[in-house]
Amino acid sequence: MSDPRVPDREAFRIGEVAELAGVTPSVLRFWETEFATLRPTKTRAGQRLYRKADVEKVMRIRDLLYDQGFTIAGARKALRDGVPEDDEAPPLSAPQRAAIDAARNEARDLLRLLGE
Repeated sequence: MSDPRVPDREAFRIGEVAELAGVTPSVLRFWETEFATLRPTKTRAGQRLYRKADVEKVMRIRDLLYDQGFTIAGARKALRDGVPEDDEAPPLSAPQRAAIDAARNEARDLLRLLGE
């Protein structure tokens, strides 16, 4: 299924993809190292060119990480195992995300206190 947020074009530069996804180009370069399926082509000048399918994959990764709260490893597994799209699994609300973040921070603090 095509992502409605992605314009109907054949190729996109990294800055355009970053703007569409709401991340910085460095985040996209990092994701390329973490997600084997995300491999944009490069021009002779070394510029990255993302195909429409690549941009849709970026949007899916962004949704998993930022909206649904997955870790990098979890998002990688979700993409590999085919976790349902957003229509089937609603994203977390802002209060839910805040509660999860607070619990995560509290767990980190407890681990620090325990010296681990």
